Amino acid sequence: MKPSDVLTLLALGALWGGSYLFMHVGAAGFGPWTLAGLRAAVAAVCLLPLLLAGGRWRELAANWKPVAVAGIAGAALPYVLYAFATQHISTGLTATLSAATPLYAAAIAALWLRERLSAPRFAGLLLGLAGVVWLVRDRIDAGTGGLAALAIGAALLATLGYGFTGNFSRRHLSGVAPLVAAAGGQAASALTLSVPAVLHWPAASPSLRAWAALIALALLCTALAYLLFFRLIARIGAARTMTVSFLIPLFGVFWGWLFLGERIDADMLVGGAIILAGTTLSSGLADGAFARLRAREMAAS
Repeated sequence: MKPSDVLTLLALGALWGGSYLFMHVGAAGFGPWTLAGLRAAVAAVCLLPLLLAGGRWRELAANWKPVAVAGIAGAALPYVLYAFATQHISTGLTATLSAATPLYAAAIAALWLRERLSAPRFAGLLLGLAGVVWLVRDRIDAGTGGLAALAIGAALLATLGYGFTGNFSRRHLSGVAPLVAAAGGQAASALTLSVPAVLHWPAASPSLRAWAALIALALLCTALAYLLFFRLIARIGAARTMTVSFLIPLFGVFWGWLFLGERIDADMLVGGAIILAGTTLSSGLADGAFARLRAREMAAS
């Protein structure tokens, strides 16, 4: 990769890792439903003009059903669940749990798409699951108001939504331009969340800090991040771009420590490392290394 591509990848990881910080601040003022609805609406307002300028409106009209499904599962649902989670567990823990996304993706691909799991990938699933168990084992009762278990479940369910969306998109949106899927997905999410967002509108006017978090979340962590994501896919390919999954929890933990004073303990470091190791194996990133090792062993014998 060129240095500019590496910097873009780091920027994308920093933006998506920072989304948990902004959700924590924004949801405190707006609540999870309203924050999620406004986030999708603002992002859609930014992305749809680019879609129209590119002349891809017909492509969206022809594929609106799968685009809507992917948008609801991969945007609307995680937006609400993660915003709720960050109110009851640390943003660093929430970000670290998001590292399980490739684990879910690999499991769903095996069960739904009948994608063969090699021995290293299957071992990666088990290792990643062990990392999640290690990470949450002592945190179930540590959240505010006894809601830590529910918040952890919400974060894992949001991650499941991302894993499903990746496989659904491979099956139903493989020929659709990424900008079409992103803009249409944000629009579908905004429409889906519009009624709950209005019904849960806060009685007290949100602070300027909450508004700033919302704008940063929608403009930087959603609209801009998607554009960087598309650019990377075009320049370095999807496989290399998806390595951003390893950067998101690292930045999420860092931003939570830097701006919220969240504590980084040994369990979080160990659990996160185990999950990332499992992710490396289950996503197939290590298959090439194993294949080369087997080839050397056969040549030596």
